[in-house]
Amino acid sequence: MLFLFLAALLVESFVFLPNHKGYQVGDKATGFTLKDTENHDVSLNDFKEAKGFILVFICNHCPCSVAYEDRITALDKKYKLRGFPVIALNSFDVSKYPMESLDKMKERALFKKFTFPYLSDADQSMAIAYGAPSTPYVFILAKSENDLIVRYTGSIDDNMWTPKSVKLKYVENALDQLLAGEKVEVAATIAFGCAIDIASKP
Repeated sequence: MLFLFLAALLVESFVFLPNHKGYQVGDKATGFTLKDTENHDVSLNDFKEAKGFILVFICNHCPCSVAYEDRITALDKKYKLRGFPVIALNSFDVSKYPMESLDKMKERALFKKFTFPYLSDADQSMAIAYGAPSTPYVFILAKSENDLIVRYTGSIDDNMWTPKSVKLKYVENALDQLLAGEKVEVAATIAFGCAIDIASKP
């Protein structure tokens, strides 16, 4: 019975996500202004020199998201100086997941020494707009005049639990190709993670 209970929890919490109902590659994405863990309002418009963004939906409680935290920080350190900083969003329903409150986000950001903004999407409006299905989930956005165009969606790489065994670095490959002025060869991948439950509105 215990095995069946644990299996049910896993089925509920972790899902394969081959696609999503939000932005697809080539779509124009919306900007936003959200509160970060230092109580600042952060807007994508603040990053005047950026060529684009590594927008990643993460959270505190999901083991899949936690498994990628160091790699997300490494992405930020490697690519923000090249014009693509990481922007992380937490879109979990705090009423259902109290560990995703802004105070808990502050604790996590401090503990892990995040080098990137960690923003609270408290009303889940950005998860809905982007169609972010899970954590972690990445959207690479590239500036094109006054627009933000989606150039990649999906997973960070091909090995969640064993970083040393990664063979395909999807996000890094996409960014390197964008920065070289080339077409992104693999522009969408399957993601595996904790589903972002969208709260029902009254």
